[in-house]
Amino acid sequence: MTESGNTATVPRGKPKSGRLWKTQRMTRHTEMIRDKPLKSSWKNKVDNKNTKKNVKLFEKELQEARAKRLEAKRVRSELNAKRREENQKKAEVVQVVKNAAKLKRLKKKQLRNIQKR
Repeated sequence: MTESGNTATVPRGKPKSGRLWKTQRMTRHTEMIRDKPLKSSWKNKVDNKNTKKNVKLFEKELQEARAKRLEAKRVRSELNAKRREENQKKAEVVQVVKNAAKLKRLKKKQLRNIQKR
């Protein structure tokens, strides 16, 4: 009943999925005709290579600039922390304990506040 090589004339029933608009592929995927890709000229290849190279150099410069910025920020924060600590030490009010026997009379809570310098 079917014609050789032409299965499109055979009426199909309703698909199980219910998607009536979908068409059935008549050929296998491997039998599809594939075109060869367009060949680019040597000049285009060189131009593409140069543009990629320039982009990479630009990215590298940006990363180096960012690294320098972060390093400068880190150094500045370290200096600020050191200066803050020195200023704190200068501003401390210190009372020298001359009689060591007094330390034995202190309570535990008071001993916690004592620091050796």
